[in-house]
Amino acid sequence: MRIMGLDYGSRTVGVAVSDALGLTAQGVETVTREEENKLRKTLRRIEELAREYEVERIVLGYPKHMNNSLGDRAEKTEAFKEMLERRLGLPVVLWDERLTTVAAERILMESGVRRENRKEVIDKVAAGLILQGYLDSLVS
Repeated sequence: MRIMGLDYGSRTVGVAVSDALGLTAQGVETVTREEENKLRKTLRRIEELAREYEVERIVLGYPKHMNNSLGDRAEKTEAFKEMLERRLGLPVVLWDERLTTVAAERILMESGVRRENRKEVIDKVAAGLILQGYLDSLVS
């Protein structure tokens, strides 16, 4: 059973997918869009990837504030979750994504990825971290 991880942002969605055993997450791509509210192409691409990788569940990063409160971005994420469930017919799990972008940035810096190249992959790496956190929680 493969699981897809998503890092939903205002202009991008980082996508990661688990291996068939559900043990490890690998970044797949970053889906970009020109306007925040134009989601039709984004949803179509996620649907294509879900079919290609035979995904059975989606884990969507849930942006909480450090004090555990929810803001505008969390509301938009909840709306995106509903769109995904309607369009794909798959269960979507919200997963706390606090500090994943910071961790992704650190990983890329330590890996020697140049600053100008980090923007291209940071959302994909963050999606991998979100998914890996979820996968690890299933084992423990």
